[in-house]
Amino acid sequence: MKVSKLTSEQVRAARALIRWEQRDLAAASTVSLPSIKRLETQTGPLAAQERTVAAIRAALESAGVIFVDENGEGPGVRLRKLRR
Repeated sequence: MKVSKLTSEQVRAARALIRWEQRDLAAASTVSLPSIKRLETQTGPLAAQERTVAAIRAALESAGVIFVDENGEGPGVRLRKLRR
């Protein structure tokens, strides 16, 4: 499965939007806490195997995060609209 690149900046921003700490992301993604900490300290695209990036992305998306690259202005994040 091809996973588009996530950046450490997107991951940190996504966690902030949903008020997760690194340990919350580690638990939800089953990626170790030391790995999450390491990945977030390096700027730019996550330097990890595709399955690790996919697990992080899936955990954040299931919590309501959407990863965007609108109008070619660069990567970003936003929250999914609430269903009423």
